[in-house]
Amino acid sequence: MAANPPKTLAQEVAGMPIRHTARERRFRVLVLRVALLAVLLAIWQIASLGAPAFVLPGPARVYSAWSSLVATDSFWTDFGITFWRVFMGFVIATVVGVPLGLVLGASEKLGEFFEPVLSVINTVSSSIWAIFALIWFGLSDWTTIFVVFMTAMPLILTNVWQGTRTVNADFVELAQTFRMSRAQVLTKIYLPTILPPFFSAARLAFGFGARVSLVAETLGASSGIGYRLRQAADLVQTDQVFAWTLTLVALMIALEALVLKPLEQRLFAWKKRPGAQ
Repeated sequence: MAANPPKTLAQEVAGMPIRHTARERRFRVLVLRVALLAVLLAIWQIASLGAPAFVLPGPARVYSAWSSLVATDSFWTDFGITFWRVFMGFVIATVVGVPLGLVLGASEKLGEFFEPVLSVINTVSSSIWAIFALIWFGLSDWTTIFVVFMTAMPLILTNVWQGTRTVNADFVELAQTFRMSRAQVLTKIYLPTILPPFFSAARLAFGFGARVSLVAETLGASSGIGYRLRQAADLVQTDQVFAWTLTLVALMIALEALVLKPLEQRLFAWKKRPGAQ
């Protein structure tokens, strides 16, 4: 196997400013976000000075409540239960939404037939799905899983469906010339094309799923973060309401910044425009 030719000095020098600029940009973004967090905390602290603690507790009081919650075993149990419910609902939505989106996108007649159904599903709010789930599943894990599924699945299905419309028709005709089966056309031509829109939809769907899980757990669960939020609200423990809410927000931000966004950048680095920093 022939060795790769060594880079010229001009090529190496040309690559240095890009890496340097990228590091500087990441550092600036980090500084700006820390500054934004500091400003929000300052506004929160000032606003809490003029309000009773049960209406708007200050950052220090919320941190104290959060520290007390973390020290209990039930905190991590409820935290894990909520995350598991969201994850399961998201996985089922992906397993159902991706194949349906591919099939509807590959068949124009099926797409036209089922489009009104998808519009109706998108119209129904998560709160209504939570009520139906409570009637059908009672106080069980499936109540929350169903609500997450009904929130995430239409997003994934719609984006995959729209992604199939960007498939190059010449590729499909070429595949038919080689007598490829419908399944082969779907997996070898349609699937690679819809991966970018699917991943974008998955990020949105997971975030929406985490939020609606609180609604479902508040209405119909005996465990989880939403259940604890309802308990704290009933007892007017506003500091604990803030603590649980900020815990879920921190989890979603961490997943987005440390897992989902880096994974998307790595998987679709080939989409980066020439000259982009």
